[in-house]
Amino acid sequence: MDLKSGSTFWSIKNGLIQNFPCVSDDLEADVLIIGAGITGSLAAYELARHGHKVIVVDKRPVAYGSTSASTALLQYEIDTHMVDLAKQFGEENAALAYKSCIEAINKLQTIATQFNDVEFIRQKSLYTTRKKPHLKDLRDEFDMRAKHGIDVEWLDEEALRKQYQLDDTYAGILSSDAAIVDPYRFCHRLLDDVIKHNGRVSARTRITHIDRHEDGITAHTEDGNRIRAKSVIIACGYESQNHLSQKYAKNRSTYAIVSEPILPSLEASVLPEVESSPRIDHFLQHTLYWETARPYPYIRRTLDGRILFGGEDDYIDIPAKRDALLSRKTRKLQKAFATRFPNLPFKLAFAWAGTFAETKDGLPYIGRNDETGDHVYFLMAFGGNGIVYSLLGSEIVRAQIEGREHELSKLFGFDRCDMISR
Repeated sequence: MDLKSGSTFWSIKNGLIQNFPCVSDDLEADVLIIGAGITGSLAAYELARHGHKVIVVDKRPVAYGSTSASTALLQYEIDTHMVDLAKQFGEENAALAYKSCIEAINKLQTIATQFNDVEFIRQKSLYTTRKKPHLKDLRDEFDMRAKHGIDVEWLDEEALRKQYQLDDTYAGILSSDAAIVDPYRFCHRLLDDVIKHNGRVSARTRITHIDRHEDGITAHTEDGNRIRAKSVIIACGYESQNHLSQKYAKNRSTYAIVSEPILPSLEASVLPEVESSPRIDHFLQHTLYWETARPYPYIRRTLDGRILFGGEDDYIDIPAKRDALLSRKTRKLQKAFATRFPNLPFKLAFAWAGTFAETKDGLPYIGRNDETGDHVYFLMAFGGNGIVYSLLGSEIVRAQIEGREHELSKLFGFDRCDMISR
């Protein structure tokens, strides 16, 4: 499946960082991971760092699927409000999900700090409403987050206008726990580390089928090679559902545009400030922005001062139709940005669309599935904060492989419908 359209910023910015070979012989490992995007890379990093011999394979070049189209807003905020999660799974589980995502962002920072060059930057997150009927729901959401100790601040219409120059905006929740990263480079650095810890990474290697045995699995490649492992993790993004008869999420498309540099760069060596390209002081330098509308627009910066603006999500996942819509969606995004920020001169540099999957409750599906047996694990980090879910999923799957309990296994598992509050 073609997972993206247009020119993705990360792959053009970084180029071909490195080349990984195809699988050319029979191999053995403790864990085989299918998928070398950010999800598979985080799982491989977690396992390799804890003594497991790991092999990672991908049918594409590394990080060239959905990872290269990711907008990489790292947020604890799930697409489903905490209030709504509490109605489904109970308030304690809703708080667990949200607070675990905060911990995940902190852990991602710890990992990213080791690599220095993946552009991990802490940010705030501003969640606003431009729709008056959404005001009560937003206040209820703020109250529940504050009740459970999440660092949030309520901003009314006057504060948003005076402090953030936001007109036609009724209220907002300002959160302290958010970040951004270069997902493409981060993925490559994670896999470099896996190799240093006795792992192996192979690209352009298609797995045709998997045989399950009492003591593990055997995966067969398109070229006739076999990989034996005690466990296999399916981490190939939205294509992971192809390994299951039941569909757990709906594929959607999201659209994104990136400007020429507008904001001050955060590193002088990236793009020196010159008189011919003045930069504008704006709250988007240090704050992610999104709204209560569904589908919602979302905004982040890049290290060199560009603005990434995305949204216009739809239920189209047929590549040809998505390609045909890209120009129209790009124009709509440009218009929407100008409406919200008329004083920011957005000059288009990149535009693309990418496929993502959305679950009914906004939670990922992680762990074993009865259909595929004991040695097969899924890491389907679906939703708007997939990188955060991937970090949590890597810890859940490692715990399950090692025979340990994890507090999120049930809530993020395939049988969580048993937990629904009645």
